Amino acid sequence: MKIKWFLLFILFFRIGIAQEKPFVSVDISINSKVEGTLLLPNKLEKPPLAIIIPGSGPIDRNGNQVDLNNNSYKYLAEGLYSKNIASFRYDKRLVKQIAVGTFNENDILYEDFIEDAKAVRDHFINDIRFSKIIIIGHSQGSLVGMIAAQEEVDKFISIAGAGREIDDVVIFQLEKQAPELKDNARQAFDDLRVNGVSRNFSPELSAIFRPSLQSFMYSWMQYNPQTEIAKLDIPVLIINGDADIQVQVSEAESLKTAKPNAQFKIIKNMNHVFKEIKGDLAENQNSYNDTDIPIMPKLLKTISSFILN
Repeated sequence: MKIKWFLLFILFFRIGIAQEKPFVSVDISINSKVEGTLLLPNKLEKPPLAIIIPGSGPIDRNGNQVDLNNNSYKYLAEGLYSKNIASFRYDKRLVKQIAVGTFNENDILYEDFIEDAKAVRDHFINDIRFSKIIIIGHSQGSLVGMIAAQEEVDKFISIAGAGREIDDVVIFQLEKQAPELKDNARQAFDDLRVNGVSRNFSPELSAIFRPSLQSFMYSWMQYNPQTEIAKLDIPVLIINGDADIQVQVSEAESLKTAKPNAQFKIIKNMNHVFKEIKGDLAENQNSYNDTDIPIMPKLLKTISSFILN
């Protein structure tokens, strides 16, 4: 049986405007692994800075990967710029590793992404150009961002972040997509959690449990989003779209339960890559590879209001 894997986080491996708007843009190398783009508006003497932490897979600073170009992060950064909010968005380390031929899936751990987010945070934390630092974590980057935001950050925003440990999220999705594999996956996750390795899994689950990915999955399973978000003593905003086919609204609700004083916004018709979807599943999936669709104005309004107020 062939499963159409549209599982949250697991895949490793335009706005229509009459003319280009000018942006004050600077490409920055944080270190040998992390490179990104700073958009710096000049209408405020000291604007706030939003650090955009990317989601799953080899995602670049614009929110794109091979054969999936939607410019979600690029359009978010440009929208924030229009609101006089600076932003830094960066390529995941996987992008450069793949480009130069050094990528080895066996070597990747979840902590690598946390390390990179902290490096970006530390690079800007004492930059006198900015009035405050805000972390925006999207998808897999939501949990990464929660951890990075526990020190020296003024506000945190989660967009389409999981509210449960990754094994529970995957099991929930299998219940909907391939219920006959749920029990096998649960046992494989339990073996991985206890022993650090899983061997008895269906070949149809190899996208999750292939040996080269198990160290990464094991390291990811050590973090509970509800535990991490509860540690934050700064203002928090939790956002999800009700047209998101990767992260259910229930995940955002779990985060809200763990952080009762967080602001909470469910955006009608918004999908996982910030696009408005009014049609069927095909429209939703096609939007992942369409740079002509803008991000939803309500998302930009919600984020900018939270940052500026």
